[in-house]
Amino acid sequence: MLFDELAATSAAVAATRSRLAKRALLVDLLRRTPSTDVAVVSRYLGGELRQRRTGLGWRSLADLPAPADVPSLTVSAVDLAFEEMASLAGPGSATARAALAESLFSAATSQEQAMLRGLVTGELRQGSLDALLLDALGEAAGVPADAVRRAAMLAGATEPVAVAALGASDPLAALASFGLVVGRPVRPMLAQSAPDVAAAFDGLVPPVVVDTKLDGIRIQVHKSGDEVGVFTRSLDDITGRVPEIVAIVRALPASSLVLDGEALAVGPDGRPRPFQETASRSASAPTDVVLTPFFFDCLHVDGVDLLDAPLLSRLASLDAVAGPWAVQRLVTSSSLEASERFASVVAAGQEGVVVKSSTAPYEAGRRGAGWVKVKPRHTLDLVVLAVEWGSGRRRGFLSNIHLGARDPAGGFVMLGKTFKGMTDEMLAWQTERFTALSTGDNGWVVTLRPEQVVEIAFDGLQRSTRYPGGVALRFARVLRYRDDKTADEADTIETVRSLAG
Repeated sequence: MLFDELAATSAAVAATRSRLAKRALLVDLLRRTPSTDVAVVSRYLGGELRQRRTGLGWRSLADLPAPADVPSLTVSAVDLAFEEMASLAGPGSATARAALAESLFSAATSQEQAMLRGLVTGELRQGSLDALLLDALGEAAGVPADAVRRAAMLAGATEPVAVAALGASDPLAALASFGLVVGRPVRPMLAQSAPDVAAAFDGLVPPVVVDTKLDGIRIQVHKSGDEVGVFTRSLDDITGRVPEIVAIVRALPASSLVLDGEALAVGPDGRPRPFQETASRSASAPTDVVLTPFFFDCLHVDGVDLLDAPLLSRLASLDAVAGPWAVQRLVTSSSLEASERFASVVAAGQEGVVVKSSTAPYEAGRRGAGWVKVKPRHTLDLVVLAVEWGSGRRRGFLSNIHLGARDPAGGFVMLGKTFKGMTDEMLAWQTERFTALSTGDNGWVVTLRPEQVVEIAFDGLQRSTRYPGGVALRFARVLRYRDDKTADEADTIETVRSLAG
């Protein structure tokens, strides 16, 4: 299959807001995809490369070659090129990788270059989330979407499920063959968001379970005899990096287990350490920073799968095998009592709460209505320093804004970027506004006079070596533009750093 067909579909998906139209485009492409390309196409439609690391990044893409006039790249050739880049190591690898990237991008048309760049950076803004792709796979294969979603949950990946759904003579039977296997991570269940506890209660039948939400890293642990595996939310295997968690799980009173939870660094006072300490510790070899596991769900114990059991039943099993390591929880029918718990856990330094249906099964891999997270909202008034041209549906609009805090000594300190929270009206307004403030445009990034103040909501701060201020915003999104404030009234970098603790 020509890569141009995939790029064209991706661009069309990005250009429409209609979920039905997006799915129809995906279904059409999947039905036309040769069996040999299904694995790669399904991964790319989900916005990811098959190779976890290629050595390419934003700097590598700053100066792309002129695009080709005629499409010639195939899907398999693109995958092979990235595979070659990923395999390079040692002296001369950077030069060889740059040459491969030059060859790949020079063979790509403008539309193909846009998709390649999105895949490399992980910012393919096509609105084609994995849940939508799974629904499209079901329609393309003529099987229920629920069967595809469950298989993907248990397989831990879309690729093998796509191959099974589109390549088997009996796709339903092929999908049903996927089961929970201790040692193979499953996709984690995700939570929707609510602005407060009262809103989280809406739609849930009491009693509900109110879990303390920890600001750590999501872990899924598997135990089979003395063998223990520890996996992250993205299903990366970090077993060798967390021997303290392995030892705790190995000692639990069960021969086989699958538990869902969080791991975080805890200080001597019992309060969580900054998220960056936990994140850096889990990404490297063991150091003096010790991670502690806290489990909030049990998916399997001693040969019995519990995915379809109601939450309260799963929690009973969790308490029986991992009680001392279970997340603190409250079971209540009172929104007021749950709100009081929220206030107390936030005061204790935790991230918030997750309000859960007591009867819901474990719906992995999707943001089910059975779990609703509530976190306190932090806001800052920052200055827009630059803005990037959008792609897909946002092509022609100035979209991704660069955010800076005021430095009392002069100038501004960049804290990150965001394109979240922008309505169509806001995109139109900011395109006109930032065009007027432009001091330079390299075709991708437009630099601005630092005048426009924007109110940003964010979930927290983390240490960063990428930005000069040493901190970066987590999950930043636009609330509103502040025309009532000047840049001199924006929040300072000292204010930002004080929030980091």
